Amino acid sequence: MPTVEEIAAEIVAREGGYVNDRDDPGGPTKYGVTLATLKRLGLDKTGDGRVDLADVKALTRSDAQRIFVEHYFRQPRIAELPLAVQPSVFDMYVNAGANAVKILQRLLTRMGFAAQDDGIVGQQTIRAAREAALAAPRHLADAYGIARRNYYYALGDARPASRKFARRKDGGKGGWITRAEAFMHPRFHLTEAQHKARTARWA
Repeated sequence: MPTVEEIAAEIVAREGGYVNDRDDPGGPTKYGVTLATLKRLGLDKTGDGRVDLADVKALTRSDAQRIFVEHYFRQPRIAELPLAVQPSVFDMYVNAGANAVKILQRLLTRMGFAAQDDGIVGQQTIRAAREAALAAPRHLADAYGIARRNYYYALGDARPASRKFARRKDGGKGGWITRAEAFMHPRFHLTEAQHKARTARWA
């Protein structure tokens, strides 16, 4: 299993450099770190007393990896979840914040291990996740990956501007979908035909 630092490095590599996509609710971003995150952390990279676009552009890969490990893995207590789901929840937390935890909590409750749907990794969620991992050690990660993929498709259903993140221009799987499927067994991946059928109404 890769270390959290290795996972963070993969996230940074996948996110790429500076972008400011008007269709991305995150706004100006570099290596997956948003301007809002830098403001929340008070990270003034340029030392000019302000946290603004210049600080996003000055961000390094090492900066981004440290931010992810500390503020998206350790502080939210993802490190206390079962190893089977840590990578995917961590990866999605970078991408979707507390929604990554809510998806897990809803899944655990459906599996019969009650967890409050609040987006916070507390003792109840940790206990429920550990019990689920013991009960279904080979299936929890796959079930979470499927629930995560469904979440992305639902976003596309509800918000047309987000569809380009779930479906490429040629109709193939977009980054959101391939990202979710990267953390599940290949037998649970959708075929290209299934993906296109799922997104057909987005025409």
